[in-house]
Amino acid sequence: MNKTSITFDEKMSGPFVQGSTDPEQGAEKGKATNSEFTMHATISAPDLDALGSDPDHTGQLQATVDYTPFGKGIPTTNGVFKLFTRPDQTGTKNMVYEFCLQHGGEDYFFHGHKNVRSDAHGTDLWKDTTTLYSTLHKGKDRSGPIVGAGILSLGLLDVMKLASTMRAMNGGGVEETATAVAKFGKVFLGELWDTYAKPLGKGL
Repeated sequence: MNKTSITFDEKMSGPFVQGSTDPEQGAEKGKATNSEFTMHATISAPDLDALGSDPDHTGQLQATVDYTPFGKGIPTTNGVFKLFTRPDQTGTKNMVYEFCLQHGGEDYFFHGHKNVRSDAHGTDLWKDTTTLYSTLHKGKDRSGPIVGAGILSLGLLDVMKLASTMRAMNGGGVEETATAVAKFGKVFLGELWDTYAKPLGKGL
């Protein structure tokens, strides 16, 4: 039996600077200095049933990076995408993007996360799922010192482009793609329902 798979392209960009360790502060400095970080990613899930049963819903990520101090089209390796990680003590889940890159003979590790949570005064569904708080670490993993930070975002046009690139892997046709999109959407929307709709229902 063939596994249902999906792949799609996602572009996120935003102000980002070296020398900052806090994403919000890095974003402000990046705006002032016109320093940007852009991630051109292809995200894949070769087995959507496995993605759905995995608590972190882990997929694959391949990307190139444009970063003002480093240049354009920088290749990355060891990319990981986690659709939703386990909720922490505050009930927040994270959508995680991670990969390694090199520049000037040095290793760097990129970590970005979207904070998915239901706020007490309403939901910020759009902001939560399109805002990536990002840090760049020296070395090959997140344990290295933070050498840059900023915030990447996904605009409405970017979301529309993302949706248009959704397809089954390995040359699947229209029917296979429709099945893949429906199965992926069930996982994605199910997690959003648990985060946003259920807490609101408790007060009704």
